[in-house]
Amino acid sequence: MKDSILKSSLPTVAVLGCGWLGLPLAKTLVAQGYSVVGSTTTPSQLLTLRDAGIMPFLLRLAPTLTATDTDTLHAMLTGVDVLILNVPPRRSATNHDYAALLQPVCEAAEACGIPAVLFVSSTGVYPDEPRPMQEQDALATPDASSALLRAEALFAAPERPWRTTVVRFGGLFGPGRLPGRFLAGKHDVAQPYAPVNLIHLTDCVGLLTSIIDQKVWGYTFNACAAHHPTREEFYTQAAHQLGLDPPVFQENDTLSGKSIDSQLVREKVAYVFLHDDLLAAI
Repeated sequence: MKDSILKSSLPTVAVLGCGWLGLPLAKTLVAQGYSVVGSTTTPSQLLTLRDAGIMPFLLRLAPTLTATDTDTLHAMLTGVDVLILNVPPRRSATNHDYAALLQPVCEAAEACGIPAVLFVSSTGVYPDEPRPMQEQDALATPDASSALLRAEALFAAPERPWRTTVVRFGGLFGPGRLPGRFLAGKHDVAQPYAPVNLIHLTDCVGLLTSIIDQKVWGYTFNACAAHHPTREEFYTQAAHQLGLDPPVFQENDTLSGKSIDSQLVREKVAYVFLHDDLLAAI
């Protein structure tokens, strides 16, 4: 199945996790003519999804699903050509829970014959070292120390009967997530000279839809703006833009941090980032 062609030029897409990123992504796919199914954990969101042209499913993931959620997951994935996994790790969960949380999804995807998986991950998998980070600097393995890397490995393992592309996003910003609020008014903030690695919601949606459109499967990609201003420059200006008190950084902290290299995705996917200049984006 790995080398099979998806059933149509406009495959049916399942968006697992229709939240801040997943909902606008699903809406964009619907607007482009895709058939889209989507999940939410919130009953009141079911009508929102339906009104947006998304077939809604109420689903709460767990390492061991209830019979109802098992049936719901299988019903959602039946007939789907592309599964978008957009379920970030829960902050309250232990480091060992995330791959286990997604294990039932992996099993259901295999049972339903999913041909392609698009896994939304994070550049948080990289160590905070003062150098550019490329995709090979964090390897997805079943025994990786990072829960995200273990989850990536779960879906990108070579024995899976589907093609997987993993997209590791930088920090997310956009409507409802204004970077000027992230550090506003804080004092003694560390790493004033560390590079900022962010990506706007519009570019997240544009890039993911382009990967599906162009069938760019079998890759792991970093994705963030090409512009990396320092934390002090960016967050000071972002706070001023909102009329908030800027953060005060540590004067004697000369430590820098990682810079995310997103060159590979720009080479392999025909997509032009709209918010590559982070200072202009705020």
